[in-house]
Amino acid sequence: MSKNIQSPHTYPSLIFSNARVLTSNSSQPRAEAIALAGNRIIAVGSNNDVLALAQPNTHLIDAECCSLLPGFIDSHAHLFIGSAELDNVFLDDVRSLEDLSMKLKKHVAAHPDVEWVCGSHMKYSILPSNEPLTRHHLDAILPEQPIALMAYDYHTLWVNTKALKLAGILNGYDPGLTGVVVMGADDMVTGELREAAAYHPVLIHAGPWGRATSELTSGQPRDISAQADLRTIKKGLSFIARHGITSLHNMDGNLTKLALYASLEGSGELSTRLSVPYGITPSTTSSELEEAAHMHSEVHSDLLHAGAVKFFMDGVIESGTAYLLEEYADAQGLCGHPFYSLEQFIELGSLCDRLGMQIRVHSIGDAATRQTLDGFEAIQRINGPRDGRHRIEHIELLHPRDVSRFAELGVIASMQPLHLAGSNFENDVWLRRVGETRWDHGFSWRSLRNAGARLAFGSDWPVVSPNPMLGLDRAINRKPWLPHLASQSQSLLDYLSSYTRDAAFAEFQEDQKGQLRPGYLADIVLLSADLESIPSEEISQVVPLMTICDGHITYEA
Repeated sequence: MSKNIQSPHTYPSLIFSNARVLTSNSSQPRAEAIALAGNRIIAVGSNNDVLALAQPNTHLIDAECCSLLPGFIDSHAHLFIGSAELDNVFLDDVRSLEDLSMKLKKHVAAHPDVEWVCGSHMKYSILPSNEPLTRHHLDAILPEQPIALMAYDYHTLWVNTKALKLAGILNGYDPGLTGVVVMGADDMVTGELREAAAYHPVLIHAGPWGRATSELTSGQPRDISAQADLRTIKKGLSFIARHGITSLHNMDGNLTKLALYASLEGSGELSTRLSVPYGITPSTTSSELEEAAHMHSEVHSDLLHAGAVKFFMDGVIESGTAYLLEEYADAQGLCGHPFYSLEQFIELGSLCDRLGMQIRVHSIGDAATRQTLDGFEAIQRINGPRDGRHRIEHIELLHPRDVSRFAELGVIASMQPLHLAGSNFENDVWLRRVGETRWDHGFSWRSLRNAGARLAFGSDWPVVSPNPMLGLDRAINRKPWLPHLASQSQSLLDYLSSYTRDAAFAEFQEDQKGQLRPGYLADIVLLSADLESIPSEEISQVVPLMTICDGHITYEA
């Protein structure tokens, strides 16, 4: 009997045969068949060896030479916000004010009872000559209904006058260092609100999606309608299962949200494994950090666990709120600023580390990432080394001097291939703001991997689609922005490792999932093609045929 049969006395409930199995297990990278019993894998091997285990009641599935993989682990997503956003009007194809007007009016006609007109995935430049979008443009479309339109990166919100009046901020207010309220020559808000601290007063009024998004950078609980919110989350769980996702590292959380997810687990309706952090702000107190540690101790199962905290070190390049080492190429004197001083981050981070919490830090700019690495280095000196597996999320711009520090400090690089700039090269805000001299510092996937860093890939849904096949297409087909720049593209197997085995490592679950091997959890995705045999330009068309999480079929085409 094959050494990859867990036990001759455990009989399979389901067998996949004739598959192109990519296991993410370096000791057995490929196989033909796999057998499951309950929520565990019991055999991985040849068709003959695995099919020999079949019993009369074993469900047999012929994979017809398609790829069979560990279930995708999305290392960066926002489940509740993404779920609530499914009811918004999607604006990713809007290229002009005329397009915007047509889509918003069409949405209102189809939803006549909607109170707020909420839209998502707006481009930063839809007006000629990079003219800023203002409340006056939106007033001309729908003056009597409040409008809230979110940028694709979730760092800028555009609203009309009605929305500003409902929020009581038409004449402006001070959001502190972590937000920007853009003011006009008339001493009133133009309608552009940058970062959560600025748009929070508006979105708390804007329905379930607005309420969820308003606390993006905060661990503070909000008022909820439990049954409505549970329905919203279940819709989102079904949506991500369609993309072959069996685990998700949530990037916003608090006790209120954790209670919702725990309720779904208790009713048997949590169809995706969740890792939930506690949101940290510069004003977070030590008692609140104790609450975060309490989350970890109270909730820890195969399906749902806490144990992490989430910081925001800066904003994003497109809105000028990312923290850069040198000034923006299109804004003299502007470098952005960090949301925490180094001393603040070390003080809060060292306490989190002493409490045994994993630290996840949103960092876009090269200065923000250097400061975060400096903070992690100081935390190690203060507390001593431990297997904390602290993470930096996004890392869009990275100075070459800091590439090797990830492996040296044991910091995980959590990155999102679909964030890659340059899809609309001629009018790409990211490329213009960074400037050509720094393009070779952008989205440094291969540089980090070559330097020994561990990469965990994800989507940042709902900022982009949660579809891992779209990320794979972007990762392996990436071309340098200029001919002399080094390639940062990824191989198929490296990409899959970062979405499976290394993503499991990033949440301390590498001995339970992320690989197809006997004894591991039965989290599997069957795709519609053999990834190793199709042309790379066809990868984005591949879809899941079946998703299995914890031994249960959560999606079937």
